[in-house]
Amino acid sequence: MKILKLILISLTILISGTIKAQISVNVNIGSPPQWGPVGYTDVRYYYLPDVEAYYDIQTSMFIYYGGGIWLHRAYLPDMYANYDLYSGYKVIVNNYYGNTPNIYYKEHKAKYHKGYRGKEQKTIGARPAKGANSKPSNGSNHNSGKENRNGNKSDNKQKQNTGQHQQKQNSEQNHQKKSNEPKQQKQSSGQQQQKQQNQQNSPKSGENGGHGGGGKKK
Repeated sequence: MKILKLILISLTILISGTIKAQISVNVNIGSPPQWGPVGYTDVRYYYLPDVEAYYDIQTSMFIYYGGGIWLHRAYLPDMYANYDLYSGYKVIVNNYYGNTPNIYYKEHKAKYHKGYRGKEQKTIGARPAKGANSKPSNGSNHNSGKENRNGNKSDNKQKQNTGQHQQKQNSEQNHQKKSNEPKQQKQSSGQQQQKQQNQQNSPKSGENGGHGGGGKKK
């Protein structure tokens, strides 16, 4: 009887410890991206064979080799800017929660070549509609996997269009100003000629008046 009680107590402690460890892992890892596969809430890394990179769920960063070093970036390299994270296959990296999954890179690259497809995967979320982002990219927002870069491009394009519109308005104003200058010059020239004629007429009036006065005196 005592042995049975000891066994039950041991099982209770073991189950309790496992549950606590599971909860701790889930809290520390963070939320998986919407393009992540369903059913793997206790992993930290995916390996993406098509782009030869890792995705860190905890930091929302991609880890890939470039320029002689391993990089941690919010985006995939430019050459994979249009890569579809929703349709791409993700290899689940089990039982590793450290910061350098790339120590297994040679093994993963050899086992999971580009284009590798295992069993069918269903993503956690649905792929965003094309209307939401006209030109998708992998992006740093791991909930959609394809938003930020496109947003920046849209902002830049809007700023560029605004600048072009402002430049066009300034050009039209300058053109209108130049077209008005000859009219203003012509008007000013006419006023100047009128003024000169008035000045020339003034002495003649004085002379006529003097002769008239002299005639009366005689």
